[in-house]
Amino acid sequence: MALPFDAIAFDADDTLWHNETYFRSTEAAFRQLLRPYHEDAWIDARLFATEMRNLARYGYGIKAFTLSMIETAIELTEARISAGEIQQILQLGQDMLARPVELLPHVEEVLRALQGRTRLLLITKGDLLDQESKLARSGLGDCFDAIEVVSEKDVPTYQALLKRHRIDPARFLMIGNSVKSDILPILALGARAVHIPCEDTWVFERVEGELPPFPVLPHLGALLSWLASHSPEG
Repeated sequence: MALPFDAIAFDADDTLWHNETYFRSTEAAFRQLLRPYHEDAWIDARLFATEMRNLARYGYGIKAFTLSMIETAIELTEARISAGEIQQILQLGQDMLARPVELLPHVEEVLRALQGRTRLLLITKGDLLDQESKLARSGLGDCFDAIEVVSEKDVPTYQALLKRHRIDPARFLMIGNSVKSDILPILALGARAVHIPCEDTWVFERVEGELPPFPVLPHLGALLSWLASHSPEG
């Protein structure tokens, strides 16, 4: 079956493997640590505000999240937090970095089925070292013709990537769980995008309001049949 795309790109976190669920469980542990000082809702709100403030400084990923937890803890305790409690927060971040990579359903079978039939790219945000480590531990590294870890997923970033890889936007497809990062910038470039929703998508990645039409699949396993229906023979 011929494919109508010269290149297909995949997001990584919460598209290929579980990610956000680990942040949520770590937030719960952080909340428990700070409960002697504040109510849960206020802790959550201040942590999110700190993360947003620090995006321009630290970017995305577990290390940035850990720094934001420490900063939030110092602020919410008015610097009364102990060195031992800060060590606990550091340990939460280190535990996240050491977690095994748990692939989402159908990921490996879909990537292996597409290998050699078109160029496969991985395009993901986050910390370079952490994302490289997760990819190596996932066992999927050999599936991709190119790996791109970017600081942001916006129109200029995608535009530069497509230009560097000499990909015509009209022949490019992006697969991801975030409408904000994986779908809307791609559609703005005249390329195609498929949304694979994830139950635990980070609130920062959610969008509201009227959206342009785009295909939504229940899971990655449905991608092969979708591609078949859009092939020249389909």
